[in-house]
Amino acid sequence: MQIGILGGTGPLGSALGARLAASHLSVGLGSRDRTKAVEVAKGMMGRWPEVDGYLVGADNEEVARAQMVFVAVPWEATIRLVEPLEHVLEGKIVVSMANALVKVGDEFAALTVPRGSAAQLLQARLPAAMVVAALHHVPARSLANLSRPVEVDTLVCADSSSARSQVAVILSRIPGLRVLEAGSLAQAPAIEAMTAVLLNINLRYKATASIRLTGVEVA
Repeated sequence: MQIGILGGTGPLGSALGARLAASHLSVGLGSRDRTKAVEVAKGMMGRWPEVDGYLVGADNEEVARAQMVFVAVPWEATIRLVEPLEHVLEGKIVVSMANALVKVGDEFAALTVPRGSAAQLLQARLPAAMVVAALHHVPARSLANLSRPVEVDTLVCADSSSARSQVAVILSRIPGLRVLEAGSLAQAPAIEAMTAVLLNINLRYKATASIRLTGVEVA
């Protein structure tokens, strides 16, 4: 399967791209600046030889033509990014990783956005796509360290059960990442809001806390 990552040159997008490419999936890192994307992909192949041959840099419209597309930009930039690509993303699985958060003083707080969450807002803007929410609690730093498993659970939700399952299969290729299907996009507001709690814990304890659920057996 071909994977496209819109905004794939940032910390989270490039780390995810490296992980998926290391699992021998064909991955395109997208950017508004194609030259920048090519340079980032080249640098990643130099750093991690195992991704060589599976990773390319391209502009966002090119990577939007992949079979499954991840959106790796902050929530407030998501709609602006996908609007000109709506016709390309029609009928595709589009994965939202954004968290609708704001910094208030020394703390992060969850925002109440139109439609309830960043994922639901994206689904409303791309009605002909199948939006899946995933990877909200996975630190980019953990994803970027290819020498270690991530040892994190990710909660995946979508209105399309088929799209949700397909994303779960792809993400399960990342060593140490356990994927738990959490239901429809109605669950996205709670999942995104929990990220603010984790960030505040990490700031207080200078940690990289994430989520690992107990009492769940995954075949």
